[in-house]
Amino acid sequence: MNVIENIRTVRKKKGISHEAMAANLGISQTAYTKIERETTKLSVERLQEIAEILDVKISELLELEPQSFHQDIHNNESVTAISHQKVENLYQENREIYEKLIVAKDEQIALLKSLLEKK
Repeated sequence: MNVIENIRTVRKKKGISHEAMAANLGISQTAYTKIERETTKLSVERLQEIAEILDVKISELLELEPQSFHQDIHNNESVTAISHQKVENLYQENREIYEKLIVAKDEQIALLKSLLEKK
């Protein structure tokens, strides 16, 4: 299962609606639905907020198995290492997006400066 499927599974198991999740996150229901449909990328910060709302550890969302609610997976070093790697991967994806946004912003500023200089 992937992290989004795990979020959905835990949310449903706890009887929490899309509306309640959205309200707790301070976003619209549409925005939350986009997260569960994987239309919107999930940031590490948002994952942390979701884990807090669902009252689970991030590692459970990253590496959830059907019986994990009844097992103490945190004692398993390999699962912990995999969870840390998945968090690092999420961080890296967000970092790459952030860097692309910075480049695009710098390009727009340069374009606007060149347009102002032509006047």
